[in-house]
Amino acid sequence: MSQPSAPQAFPKIPFNRCLPVGREREYMDQALASGVLSGDGRFTKACHAWLQNHLSITSALLTTSCTHALEMSALLLDLKPGDEVIVPSFTFVSSVNAYVLRGVKPVFADIRPDTLNIDEHQLPSLITSRTKAIVVVHYAGVACEMDSILSTADEASVPIIEDNAHGLFGRYKGRLLGTFGAMATQSFHETKNIACGEGGALLINDARLHERAEIIREKGTDRSKFFRGQIDKYGWVDIGSSYLPSELLAAFLLGQLEAFETIQSRRKHICETYRTQLTDWAGKNGIRLPFVPDQCEQPDHMFYMLLPTLERRQAFIAHMKARGITTPFHYVPLHSSPMGQRLGGKPGDCPVTERISDQLVRLPLFNTMSDLETATVIDAVREFRVEGIA
Repeated sequence: MSQPSAPQAFPKIPFNRCLPVGREREYMDQALASGVLSGDGRFTKACHAWLQNHLSITSALLTTSCTHALEMSALLLDLKPGDEVIVPSFTFVSSVNAYVLRGVKPVFADIRPDTLNIDEHQLPSLITSRTKAIVVVHYAGVACEMDSILSTADEASVPIIEDNAHGLFGRYKGRLLGTFGAMATQSFHETKNIACGEGGALLINDARLHERAEIIREKGTDRSKFFRGQIDKYGWVDIGSSYLPSELLAAFLLGQLEAFETIQSRRKHICETYRTQLTDWAGKNGIRLPFVPDQCEQPDHMFYMLLPTLERRQAFIAHMKARGITTPFHYVPLHSSPMGQRLGGKPGDCPVTERISDQLVRLPLFNTMSDLETATVIDAVREFRVEGIA
């Protein structure tokens, strides 16, 4: 009988590594010892309270993923076939799948070439009588131009949903991201600043949505009320699904949330080191580093670079891979993807998205990244030259 193969070793420096930094193991042991691992227990409630207190929002509900939080937002908006939702083409597929599942037509918007966020100037021309929501994605945790977007949405009486998967602790003009829309969604996937492997949260800023959100999250039942002693039995009262994460995930997440200052400080140090050490090299090679407007405070979720062409981007990825360093590209345009074209998109609709998608590459960035690993990445990056420039 053959022996199972050994687990594949980490690359010399992976793009991401998700490890405990605080009391995660202690809390997971406590959850195991309790014998109660289903959702909405002690650790889930503690995470809800932490998010509500630190973000000053109406309520927060943990979900099994940011994808599921987005699906809940579609249910809470009562979206129906024929409705339209405006969404940037440069985003993860969950930002649109949640609405397509309800029969909604996505209206793809292009992005700004500086922040890589939805181009707010396009919104007035994209809104129709069928528009039921505008989804904004704060790319790399840098805020969209929320003043303009809020004004456009208010004038059209259209709610805003913030896909804030990258933006926890980011700010726009001093205000925390995730607090602008009627709802916002968070990701706690292992690649995020605060992580539990797989997980998310729905942030609710409109108090009128909270009660129904609890019901949708509990399979369409008023079970949460029953557990609080508000009713003597619970039943099926609405549509819904099972969106609760287990207490083990919530326990790990609570340890991360409590250590957020340490995590954020470390990520900030890494990003500042990248920028300081790579600015001259980038300028000599025609490479652009992340742009952060003065009115934005980014949470150091990501450090990306824009290479001049797709060919040079791919050459850079190969260059880094040969040195044992993982540097992935990011989103493939949704509007020109096979599914996007089935839904009405076509190549050329969002030219900035198409160009940026070919150019962007991300450097390793994780909470436990050492100074030696950071220096190793920088040395490898600086060895790369763009042909014809340097």
